[in-house]
Parts: sequence; C-alpha cells; structure tokens
Amino acid sequence: MTTVEPRHYGLPDDAVIQGSIRIVTDHAPRIFTWQYDREGDRLVTLYNKAMSSQWNSVTELDWAAEVDPERLVATSQQSQGLVSLARTAKELPGSPFNNWNEAEFSQLGIESFKATLSQFMHGEQGAMMVAAKIVETAPWIDAKYYASTQTTDEARHTEVFAKYLHTKLGDAYPMNPYLDGHITALLEDSRWDIAYLGMQIVIESLALASFGIMLHETEEPLLRKLLRYVMANEARHVAFGVLSLSEYYEDLTEPELKDRQEFLAENTVRNRDRTTTPEIWERLGMNFEVAAPALHEAAAKTDMSVFKNFQKGFNAKLVPNVRKLGLLDANNGHLRKLWDEAGLMKWEFADDTASDYESYDAVAADRAANQQTERSNEPEHA
Repeated sequence: MTTVEPRHYGLPDDAVIQGSIRIVTDHAPRIFTWQYDREGDRLVTLYNKAMSSQWNSVTELDWAAEVDPERLVATSQQSQGLVSLARTAKELPGSPFNNWNEAEFSQLGIESFKATLSQFMHGEQGAMMVAAKIVETAPWIDAKYYASTQTTDEARHTEVFAKYLHTKLGDAYPMNPYLDGHITALLEDSRWDIAYLGMQIVIESLALASFGIMLHETEEPLLRKLLRYVMANEARHVAFGVLSLSEYYEDLTEPELKDRQEFLAENTVRNRDRTTTPEIWERLGMNFEVAAPALHEAAAKTDMSVFKNFQKGFNAKLVPNVRKLGLLDANNGHLRKLWDEAGLMKWEFADDTASDYESYDAVAADRAANQQTERSNEPEHA
C-alpha cells in the first residue's frame, strides 16, 4: 500500500511558492465590534467621499492608446538621472560603461522606468493587504468601513500598474528588499496601529511624492490620467491615517509613543536604502557589483537634484502629517530632535494631507468638467 504524504490544501507546491508567492503570518488579533454608531464625523465624511469617487479602470482609462517607451522615458527625470550617472561613468578610466552606445543608454532608461513602476505595483498590492488587515483589526466601525474602501482602491491600483507594465512596457521587476521588508513587517506586527502608521503615513507619503514627480514629468496621456486618479485615492488614504491615529495616540503612554517615534526614525533617518534594483543591470548584461563602483564615483560628479527633489516631496508630506499625530513632541521632543538633526523639520508646517486631500480629487474634477461639457452641448429650447 502506497502512503501519500498529507498536503495543505489551498496552497500551491513548494516550488511555486518559492518562485512567486510569499506567505506572511499575521500576529494581530481580529476585532469584531457590535458598536455600529457613527461617531467620527470626519471619518464619515471621508468614507462618503471615497464611495462617491470610485472609478472604473476598464471604462475610464484608454487602454487602446499607443505608448512609445523611448519617448515616455525621455521625459522622466528619475530614469534619465540613472542614465546621466551611467553617461558620466562612461568617461571614467577603466569603467565597465566605456563601450556602451546610445541604444544601451536608451534601454537603461526604459529598464529604470519599468523598475520604478514595478515598485509602484508591488507597493499597491502590499497596501491592499495592509488595508485588509486594518479592516479586521481596527477597533472602530468607521475605520473598518473606510479601510474596506481603501482595500478596493489598492486592488484597482495594483491592477492598473500591472496592466500598464505588461501591455505597454514589458516584464516587471521583483519587489526591492526595502519595500518587501517594510510591508512584511507591517503585516506581521501584532499592533494594529503600526499598520496604519507604516502604510498610511510612511508608505503612502512616499507614494504621493513618487506619483507626483512622475505626473509632473510625463506627457503620456494614459499614464497621466492613471496617476491623477491613483493620487486622488492615495491622498484620502493618508488623511484616513492622520484622522484615525491622532485621536488614538492621545491616550498612549510615553513608552508606547516612544515605540512609535522609534519606528518612524528607523524608517526615515536610519534607513534610506530604498531603491536598489540590481536586476536592471542583469537584464543589460552587466553585474551590479561591477557597475556599482563606477556609478558611485560618477555620482560625486553628477547633478543629483532629481533624487533630492523626491526626498523633499516625501518629507513635505510626511513631517506635517506626523505633526498632526502629536509624535514630534512626545517624550520631550524625541522625534523632533532626530528629524531636526537630519534637516527634516523645515517641512513641519507644510500642508498636511488631512486638510488638503480634496485638492487631489481628479476624479471629481473630471466628472464635473464632463457634466459641464454635456450641459453646454445640450440644444437650447425655445
């Protein structure tokens, strides 16, 4: 008689799991509440706004549009920033880039752009999973309601970035180690508010800065509309975190607040290695370890303002939002001191997202414009 080893039904084979699936164990308790009274007026308003601003990725984006990857990348300062580094590295004695031609520099720009969109795609799936965790773990019904709309938003964002990559540009890249580690830690953490803090405040602020820079640079119509609509959602998600956590943190002890301050310090000042994608160089037939020394030397001779602009955009979103949470000044200003030393406090009084999220609502703006056009085209009645 043959003995068949029992298997865990519902999970694919180990080889498939190792190749493309990550299993994460969540340690946070689920909260089922029977308190259905709507108590948070601003969260109710945000939820209603989310409900009215849903958009359809199939019917509201023109997927038939032709996209020229070379032209798309030519307007991307971030992709061209890496190309500029490589061009400078080409002039260095003994550089591995000495024999590169224009076709290789052009392909580097395309691969860099694909790598950026790939991180957007992976980050949105991570945000979808974290938002689903918030639905299950947040103690208030208003937070559960709103997080359910965010889960839907993030699913749509994952879908559109994946579709843009696969239909317009080509194969995606793996999730970079920083993003992978950060999202995994949020999913595993037993404290429900850390999912809020890490996703709604840190990663969503990163996303708004990244999407905003790409929107400012690109002239490609499909990507522009996609980014405008995604940013409309993301701004509400950050506002959701600010509104929810500012009240909750009022009741935490100083040691508990210190933990949250240390979390923010670890994910801002102490860990800035967010964008390494060695697979770019592998696709171009070059080992990253070989390319890295020349790129580092070239960086000292190259205008790096494009990368500094991203950091400014991120800080301008992050710092005022954290100020609204009360985390800057807890524990005798522990986080304020750390961020002041790092030069972040100059953005303390920039607009916080809980106050300006409606300014991002491109969905409502487009619908209002369409309605106005329809009314203008109606025949006048005698």
